[in-house]
Amino acid sequence: MRYRRFYLLVRTFIFLVLVALTLTGCYHRRMPVTHDALVQLSEKQKDSISFSSKHHYTNNYNFVVKSDSIALLRQQPEELVSGMPTDSFMVKHHAHLVVADIRMVPQDSIDSVWVQLGTEDARFGWTQESKLLPRVVPDDPISQFISTFSDIHLLIFLVVIVVIGFAYLLRKIMRKNAHLVHFNDIDSFYPTLLTLIVAFSATLYAGIQLFAPEVWRHFYYHPTLNPFSVPSILSVFLISVWAMLIVGLAAVDDVRHQLPFADAMLYLCGLAGVCAIDYIVFSISTLYYIGYVLLAAYSYFALMRYFKCNHVEYLCGQCGAKLRRKGRCPHCGADNE
Repeated sequence: MRYRRFYLLVRTFIFLVLVALTLTGCYHRRMPVTHDALVQLSEKQKDSISFSSKHHYTNNYNFVVKSDSIALLRQQPEELVSGMPTDSFMVKHHAHLVVADIRMVPQDSIDSVWVQLGTEDARFGWTQESKLLPRVVPDDPISQFISTFSDIHLLIFLVVIVVIGFAYLLRKIMRKNAHLVHFNDIDSFYPTLLTLIVAFSATLYAGIQLFAPEVWRHFYYHPTLNPFSVPSILSVFLISVWAMLIVGLAAVDDVRHQLPFADAMLYLCGLAGVCAIDYIVFSISTLYYIGYVLLAAYSYFALMRYFKCNHVEYLCGQCGAKLRRKGRCPHCGADNE
């Protein structure tokens, strides 16, 4: 009997010890929380935050050289400003650079902002910001895509190529009496909707650059495809880009089911040409404040053409073929009155 009581006492003691150890191990001492506004920052950190908010990049930001080359100064910027002998080295096209330091040089009357860059082979050199930014692009595929399609020389080249190509394609389509969006369209709203989305996106793209350049500049240096993590104007733009992709896939699928392969390819080439012209016309005209009027007129024209001329309202009562108007069916010859 005594042995049993002793055994129960030992078990109870061990159980209490285990519970105490468990509670002690799970205990988390709450550390004092300091609000962000009360965090003490050094002067260098304050300068870095201030520079980043205005220039949208700071230390450790990565660039890629997009020009043929860029010259970097080996010595300190003050030595060049003072007229002392200096040396420089060249960094070639597509080389990766990282921002190592940023310095304000008030003595420089041309550009007081100097940026120190590190190369892939561990060399460091300085250059003025005004010489750096036109020759580099952020090391991000979205930023590089934006930079490519913002190049004025490429845009002029695209205008010439698109106009010549579309004129030739339009002549070929008219000769064959083939289908073309807005004019001899198929019974699908997706192609018309795609052209309207492209026109709207191009207008919005140019409008952001015109009325909110700093918002676009920040997006250029810190791009994202998430429409819910950016300001509202950029959110609308990114949603339109995603809608363009989704509607484009739907248009291709609908065309593939309605037309033979050769006719479908010709139609899709014409659709791509119309979208390219929409992008060029609306992105340029919006910079001169007439793009919004053109967008309203184009939207009315596109919708009117589809619902009045291309939308199928009837089906043949005998074979089920689509008919644009009542009368004799061109497929089976049945009268539909």
